[in-house]
Amino acid sequence: MGAAGPLCANCTIARQLEDWHYAGSPAMLGSTVVQAVAAVIALGVYFLPAILADRRKRHDLLTLALFNACLGWTGFGWLAALYWALQPNPPKDVATEVNETRRVVRMRTFSTMLIQRVQSRTSRNKNER
Repeated sequence: MGAAGPLCANCTIARQLEDWHYAGSPAMLGSTVVQAVAAVIALGVYFLPAILADRRKRHDLLTLALFNACLGWTGFGWLAALYWALQPNPPKDVATEVNETRRVVRMRTFSTMLIQRVQSRTSRNKNER
């Protein structure tokens, strides 16, 4: 039994040397390259919504990219990020745009009411004569 112990230890070392030799073989290097290319492609697909948002010059790119990074691993999160990335850019300053729209509506309303009042007075003046 004493002789079998060292012999098995030598066998283990020999197996490790064979494994190391195999790790440097062309077949193993080819496999590593394929895995690296597959990893790059997988990352590209995973971050596709963020890449599209960047290409479309979205103003909320950072928010979208963080959403994609955090929730993209769920299929729903990835689809939501993709949908978000394909939407048109939101206005930069929504509050100013809302105020501007309200001002335009007020001006139109005022103009309409002024025209009606002028027409009403004109018709009243014609009836009085």
